[in-house]
Amino acid sequence: MTRDKLIIQVRINEYALRGANPHVPYSPEEIAADALACGAEGAAIIHYHARDAVTGAPATDAALYADTARRIKAASDLLILPTLGAWTLPSPEARIAHVVEMARDPATFPELAPIDMASSNVDVYDSAARRFRTDATVYINTAATWQYFAATMREVGVKPVQALWNISSVRYTEALVEMGVFAEPLLCELVLTEHGLLAGHPGTVKGLQAFLDFLPAHQRWHWSVMCAGGNLFAVAAAALERGGHISIGLGDYPYPEIGQPRNADLVARIVSLARAMGREVATPNEARALLGIGG
Repeated sequence: MTRDKLIIQVRINEYALRGANPHVPYSPEEIAADALACGAEGAAIIHYHARDAVTGAPATDAALYADTARRIKAASDLLILPTLGAWTLPSPEARIAHVVEMARDPATFPELAPIDMASSNVDVYDSAARRFRTDATVYINTAATWQYFAATMREVGVKPVQALWNISSVRYTEALVEMGVFAEPLLCELVLTEHGLLAGHPGTVKGLQAFLDFLPAHQRWHWSVMCAGGNLFAVAAAALERGGHISIGLGDYPYPEIGQPRNADLVARIVSLARAMGREVATPNEARALLGIGG
């Protein structure tokens, strides 16, 4: 069976702090340096969150997003995938404002931006204490919001990445493709979740396969798998064998099992696994061609 070359995305920092792994990057300088190291090992896409350079607190300043992208693009051809603002921001316009601002300048242009295709309870359950750490956090994404984000991205030339949290996410994405809101080829991110975050599929091969059983056949849907709160290597081989792509990074999990690695170390391990299984790794420009970006 012929498989596409493997696209490796690095989920470089998310909301992770340094308590469990000191190598989580915060500042634009740190994120860019980490991104370049990941690119040298075989990554094609860098996904990042703006953070306070000292405390690591989430930040929404468009200038921080732009500074990071400028540094990465000045020294590489990596694809840039900044996050989209989530439930902490007051409006859809505020959630996407930094992407629009970045897209105005070729030096900071983000080729990709995510759209979460679900509204989810994102309170984290503490199984040891038998309680939720929070109990009122809902991440709301309406059909109107999906269409607004897609239209705005289309206007500025940014390709959406559909984050699929469950089977209903797959079905809604199909509907938006049918409506012409999303244009194929797609890059869909299959969201597995562990460590008390129960909103996604479990971080197991069965959790992955449940998605794959419902992805539409004979359509140009590329997919990548991630695991928030868990070790992705448990399902990485299954994803590679099934022709999928990989989204991995310290933003999702600190990987204490392998000694507090850097993001570049995770990329190197995925590359080694892929080549052992006969999958070649896509360069950033090969990823662009596969996803229909540019040209």
